[in-house]
Amino acid sequence: MSFGKLLIALQLIMENKLKIIESFSSVQGEGIHSGLPTYFVRLSGCNLRCYYCDTKYSYSGGEEKKIKDILNDIARQKFKLVCLTGGEPLLQPGTKILINKLVDLGYNIDIETNGSILINEFNNSSKILYSLDVKCPSSGMSEKMKLDNLKYLAKKDQVKFIIGNRNDYIFSKKIVERYKLIKKTNIIFTPVDGIKAKKLVEWILIDGFEVRIGLQIHKVIWKSEREELNICKD
Repeated sequence: MSFGKLLIALQLIMENKLKIIESFSSVQGEGIHSGLPTYFVRLSGCNLRCYYCDTKYSYSGGEEKKIKDILNDIARQKFKLVCLTGGEPLLQPGTKILINKLVDLGYNIDIETNGSILINEFNNSSKILYSLDVKCPSSGMSEKMKLDNLKYLAKKDQVKFIIGNRNDYIFSKKIVERYKLIKKTNIIFTPVDGIKAKKLVEWILIDGFEVRIGLQIHKVIWKSEREELNICKD
């Protein structure tokens, strides 16, 4: 076999497998689908290192699974809403195949992506909600953002700003205004360590800024994400 054919064969093998940290049934904890019963597939690997990350265990490791086996796992649960999360779910080559298969099977899909990978290379079906982060300065990762992604968002999608201080709020407000996001898509401001939700609400109301504040309800229901997984994991 030639080297070129070997590379193609290896690529096909990679595309038909994914490295999975865990999969579990729960409720969506944030965003416009907040509160809806959802089946989560958490993929391994992330190219960013945000200081506030609460899923550092997904940076590496996990179990390699064939896409057909992942689809069989999904088919055994009751819900038609599937969330692909991470880590960063769009890093692995096989994710594109999994997304297309889920769309063909009629599932609704939330794709939680960190904003550093262009989403226009992936399916943009009406069945898919892209939940796109724009990392604020306090994350330490704002320079990694591909802001071209904002022009690919539709009304069905959402863009999230994780806000830790006043500077993050001002940064986020400028991005929303510069890219005219209020008319384009759903906007969610979520408070993180260093700022209380009440203070963020005050800033939004004073500015008359028509964005949604997002609280992580799974952290209200469960003390931690790991506790949630212990209860709900397959």
